[in-house]
Amino acid sequence: MISIEQIIKELKEYDGPVLKIMEVCGTHTASIFKSGVRSLISPNIRLISGPGCPVCVTPAAYIDRCIEYALKENHVLVTFGDMMKVPGRRGSLSQVKGDGAKVELMYSPMEIVEKAVQNPGTTYVIAGVGFETTVPAYALTMEEAARRGVKNLLLLTALKTVMPALEWICENEDGIDGFLCPGHVSVIIGSSAYESLAKQYDKPFVVAGFEPEHILAGIYDIVKQLESKEAGQGTESAGSAHKSETAVHNLYKNAVKAEGNKKAQEIISRYFEPGSAMWRGLGMIPDSGLYLRPEYEAFDGGSKGLDQDIELPEACRCGDVIIGRINPNECPMFGKACNPMNPYGPCMVSSEGACGIWYRNV
Repeated sequence: MISIEQIIKELKEYDGPVLKIMEVCGTHTASIFKSGVRSLISPNIRLISGPGCPVCVTPAAYIDRCIEYALKENHVLVTFGDMMKVPGRRGSLSQVKGDGAKVELMYSPMEIVEKAVQNPGTTYVIAGVGFETTVPAYALTMEEAARRGVKNLLLLTALKTVMPALEWICENEDGIDGFLCPGHVSVIIGSSAYESLAKQYDKPFVVAGFEPEHILAGIYDIVKQLESKEAGQGTESAGSAHKSETAVHNLYKNAVKAEGNKKAQEIISRYFEPGSAMWRGLGMIPDSGLYLRPEYEAFDGGSKGLDQDIELPEACRCGDVIIGRINPNECPMFGKACNPMNPYGPCMVSSEGACGIWYRNV
């Protein structure tokens, strides 16, 4: 088994073609910066951030709907803190809260069920934003609300699934050579979920943990797969029948199973069904959103049809950052007109947003 020292040595000495590897998850991006992974690998291995920040890809129309509820009489909008500064067309939740809108922070959506029971004259609207990792918590919240007969609780969803977005990127972005798969999402969906994309687009998909040695091992695996693929193609062109193919490799087996978390998948499918969703920076992606099933529509806060995006300043390159076309510091607004205190694009807002991570670490 190869040592981490040997992995670092080989990655540092890599002098082959320039490779672009996308780390899909914002947590990976943050860990890469904090641990100095970039300084340990060759400049010919370029790490680029992907759309793995659910707050960053939430459309402006969704923020506007949240604000409408926060301003509505006898309604309270509850959300996680990283949604507060995301810009909509009418400003942000943080701004309207300062003007008297009723916005409360939550630690878990489940706690809102009890609040609703204790305050029957107030309708609580949960801003449900996230990928597969957080969806089971919202499903369990709906289960508990239904069990207790709660009538004054609504769920406004901007829940999304990662696989349709990765397929969109594979179809539309030719320059990405391999993917470091999102670890937390993979716990739910399983490593086998990436196999169809790996086969269709002939790109390596590697599931890795979040410690620096895990990330370096994942990068190393992708590089070796690509080197083997190139060597195999060369052999094939010389008349050999051998051809090396890329594949899905799971290096996070202590947390990620091939089949994923079946119980989580079951409760998600029990309460939610797929539908088209707007991804800020990408546009509409079919079957990438999750919406409450018709039998639970009494809990729906009007989640469908929120497909209008905000007109960002012309110089803002947030859409290009989300799909890895540029690094955040290549945006002309980065750290100047756009910063965490005055974010123009959503990538600067969240702790998992690429621009915010770069701003705090570059």
